[in-house]
Amino acid sequence: MAQQRWVPLDVDISVPSMARTYDYMLGGAHNFAVDREIGAQIEQAMPGLRMAARVNRAFLSRVVRFMVDQGIRQFLDIGSGIPTLANVHQVAQAAAPECRVVYVDRDPVAVAHSELMLADNDRAAIVRADMRDPEGILASPQARRLLDLDEPVGLLMLLMLHWIPDESDPLGLMTRYGNALAAGSCLAISHVTDDHQGENLVEATDAIQRSKSPDQVALRTHAQVSELFAGFELVEPGLVGCGEWRPTGPADIAELPDMNMLVYAGVGRKNLASAAEDD
Repeated sequence: MAQQRWVPLDVDISVPSMARTYDYMLGGAHNFAVDREIGAQIEQAMPGLRMAARVNRAFLSRVVRFMVDQGIRQFLDIGSGIPTLANVHQVAQAAAPECRVVYVDRDPVAVAHSELMLADNDRAAIVRADMRDPEGILASPQARRLLDLDEPVGLLMLLMLHWIPDESDPLGLMTRYGNALAAGSCLAISHVTDDHQGENLVEATDAIQRSKSPDQVALRTHAQVSELFAGFELVEPGLVGCGEWRPTGPADIAELPDMNMLVYAGVGRKNLASAAEDD
């Protein structure tokens, strides 16, 4: 069967992608049968998982608005995924039209659709890169054009760091990102945890492992996720269940309580002391 026109030629549609599976969970159309199959298996293991995806997406919007309120006008969204509703540039530029956004993703489908969406927006761009290369990302033409690293940046790592295994040193990775950012920058993280889950989460992660996807989950505790904010001071209410971070209404909270606690979420601010240590 001929490959659909919107699919880049270098995409292997026989191997699931968690970016496309997340698109499926959010009700998107840019995914393949293999992505929907693993998505259905995960959801069977954890009924209500679509709620958790929606809650994380709502967290993104609240975080961006919070950062704009803090005076931030430039954003770096790592692992931005396939464009859907309420993307970072849409939320930020609705609040402050001068905001600039650099998206980063390694998934070719996510990059291709982001390029199409951003074609007429000179304040936003996408970089195809692996999140484990912060130096390369920040040296990219897109980042050099849109980001001033002498000014605060809003760094978003939403549902990304649990794809980095311990042996790849996620704390060291976050230190490299943090060292590149000016005082006043903000960091948002959301991260899957097994602190409040049982066998259902084990079944879901086992399904991902069996799928042979290159994306494999590294579950972490509250303390371990907190460590990833090294150099940043958590703002209230700290690191909490995703639905509990400054909700503004019922749409920000999952109907099933467990789905609010599947993902930890928090925002940290880089203070002057941290910036002085970097110099």
